[in-house]
Amino acid sequence: SLTLNNPVAATLVSPSVVTLTIEDNDNATSSNPIDNPGFYVRQHYLDFLNREPDASGLSFWTNQITSCGSDAGCIELKRINVSAAFFLSIEFQETGYLVYRMYKAAYANTANTLLPVKFNEFLRDTQLVGQGVQVGALDWQTKLETNKQAFAKAFVQRPEFLQAFPESLSGLGLVSKMELNTHITLSDVERSGLVSMIGMTPADPEKRATALRMVADDDDFRRAEFNSAFVLMQYMGYLRRNPTDPPDNSFSGYLFWLGKLNSFNGNFVNADMVKAFIVSGEYRHRFGP
Repeated sequence: SLTLNNPVAATLVSPSVVTLTIEDNDNATSSNPIDNPGFYVRQHYLDFLNREPDASGLSFWTNQITSCGSDAGCIELKRINVSAAFFLSIEFQETGYLVYRMYKAAYANTANTLLPVKFNEFLRDTQLVGQGVQVGALDWQTKLETNKQAFAKAFVQRPEFLQAFPESLSGLGLVSKMELNTHITLSDVERSGLVSMIGMTPADPEKRATALRMVADDDDFRRAEFNSAFVLMQYMGYLRRNPTDPPDNSFSGYLFWLGKLNSFNGNFVNADMVKAFIVSGEYRHRFGP
């Protein structure tokens, strides 16, 4: 049964419950569709950008793999590079990675974890920021900026944000706490500029949203969190789960890959990180045998 309930800003009408039938059409000898270049690329659009691929993008990235012909070594490397390209893309950096940084600036790492955001929160909010956005399409920058502004304003009015940043907090207190959460040190000019922007109305959602975005977009902060976010997306993008969900049940895997990526200065190919996830049984079993 597929059930819709507890709507927000909407009213459900009948039917809100339907029967869903899942047909088992797999067999033990069938090939895994994730090995098909077109299927593989489309899945990355869905998992990292939360949208169907545009025709030109699908063709371009699929051709990166098929251009190898039957050269297995070339295919392996191209699959790794194509996969990483989705994390590195402008579209993901300005949607998913922005959400990650905003959570970090707002909450640091949540209690008893090494991460600022959980999978269900990340998925929900990334879809909000990226809704209707396709980098390269007509006027995509305007659509993205509109989404960012709306999301940030709603974000700072959520109960959990108001608990972390009471409306009684001064402008300096607001900025200082975000600075502490991100583990970066703003320059005197940056800090005073933010405090001045907030002015005498630090409870104003518009100003709070602007301050949060400015801290989240700080260049030093972007660089500092890049590898952590890259590793996190191996779990959330490929495996569709938190790093501590079963079968891991701890941060040992996440810490292993973060340490390895750091040791190779972010070189994901030499660290074997992307390769390890896309050939893992957990990833491949999402799609077939």
